[in-house]
Amino acid sequence: MEQSLFTVKENIFINTNVFRMTLEGASSKGHKPGQFVNFNIDGCYLRRPISVCDSTDTTLTVMYKVVGGGTEILSKTKPGDTLDILTHLGNGFDVNADCSSPLLIGGGIGCPPLYKLAKELIAIGKKPQVLLGFNDPSEIILLKDFEELGVDITVVTKGFVTRADVFVNGNYDYIYTCGPIPMLKAIYDGSVVSGQYSFEERMGCGFGACMGCSCKTKYGNKRICKDGPVLVKEEIIW
Repeated sequence: MEQSLFTVKENIFINTNVFRMTLEGASSKGHKPGQFVNFNIDGCYLRRPISVCDSTDTTLTVMYKVVGGGTEILSKTKPGDTLDILTHLGNGFDVNADCSSPLLIGGGIGCPPLYKLAKELIAIGKKPQVLLGFNDPSEIILLKDFEELGVDITVVTKGFVTRADVFVNGNYDYIYTCGPIPMLKAIYDGSVVSGQYSFEERMGCGFGACMGCSCKTKYGNKRICKDGPVLVKEEIIW
């Protein structure tokens, strides 16, 4: 964990209350796919955790949905504004899992962390397929970004991602997924391969001190913000 000041480079409205923010700062380097950062927002007691969509040595990109007062304030920030951010938080995805053709499944605002994951899987010679689910075509995000990576991508806007042909009949040997709990549970119940599941959970401190986001696993209690948000399938208890 590092605490750093970042400068807003851009904060762009994408669709249906979703924004893409790119920041510049010295602590951008070294984020693992699936990790998150914690924003200090003026007027808010608790920081706001947001998953990392992409990062370089000098920039950090996140996507967030305006769902309350904190993210509403965040949506008003402009290029040149400075933000206090805790970085490199959480236990992210392990790209070195024993697989060659993983299926990446994202739901709604759970899709952004899968973009950096796909890039890193491709970089080490794996061939990810991508399945994204949204409630409505107007809510689709990152489609062009994934297409530019050259991955096979399926988008579902009606029904469940678990009914998509790529999930039911696809040739994949592992699953990486992030999204709402009902989606994760359906994927867990409907899949026969191992995988890594990134959980969305309300957090207090965001770095493991308050125990507010603890959950039971087969190997004892784990903190979603510290030991997660990514858990392996074999340890999950529903």
